[in-house]
Amino acid sequence: MLPFWIALQFLSSLPVRLPGMPEPQQMGRSLLYYPLVGLLFGLLLWLASHLLQGAPAPLQAALLLTLWVLLSGALHLDGLADSADAWLGGFGDRERTLQIMKDPRSGPIAVVTLVLVLLLKFCALWVLVERDAGALLVLAPVVGRAAMLGLFLCTPYVRPGGLGQALAEHLPRHAAVWVLLASVLGCLVFAGWTSAWAMLAALGVFCWLRRMMCQRLGGTTGDTAGALLELLELTVLLGLALRL
Repeated sequence: MLPFWIALQFLSSLPVRLPGMPEPQQMGRSLLYYPLVGLLFGLLLWLASHLLQGAPAPLQAALLLTLWVLLSGALHLDGLADSADAWLGGFGDRERTLQIMKDPRSGPIAVVTLVLVLLLKFCALWVLVERDAGALLVLAPVVGRAAMLGLFLCTPYVRPGGLGQALAEHLPRHAAVWVLLASVLGCLVFAGWTSAWAMLAALGVFCWLRRMMCQRLGGTTGDTAGALLELLELTVLLGLALRL
């Protein structure tokens, strides 16, 4: 179970303590548990939505979004902000884009991007809460984290020596394919055809974002992987809200 605890420590702000520095092989295997961490997040959000029943829908949506951000420690929002700044400020240049991603400061594009993504998530959550569809909150975290597994499975990691390189090099690829298939099937069984439109939209956005990464950078980084997760979570929420 060590790879699961590695995944949970890396993807969440939950108080997880590891016995020591994991081996690269264990780091690679931890990617297989990313959808399971997403499932845990989704179940916690579902439980929170149940406990908040009776509160006004806008307040419920705001509290659920706050919990969502706290669970992840805003890790992937940071990646989204860095990627947004780098994509505009890089002017199509690979090295400049990578350099901007390393800058911890956030420019106006990063701020605007975060505001818009969080606003859209809030509005979609509001719709789901109003229509008593709290169970569907399970889907977005699972799809977002399964997408990270898929990204590392099919996309080169472009920062040598980084944590992502260990993840990509030691990922058990055959097992990863089965985990992805199980994640998709599980979402469809859980939510039925209600989720099919959202899943197809997420696949389209995944392919589009991956193509952009490969064209600009030749692969992915930790920041662009975090941005992918956030944007796919948003895509799933919007897809569900528009179809209900």
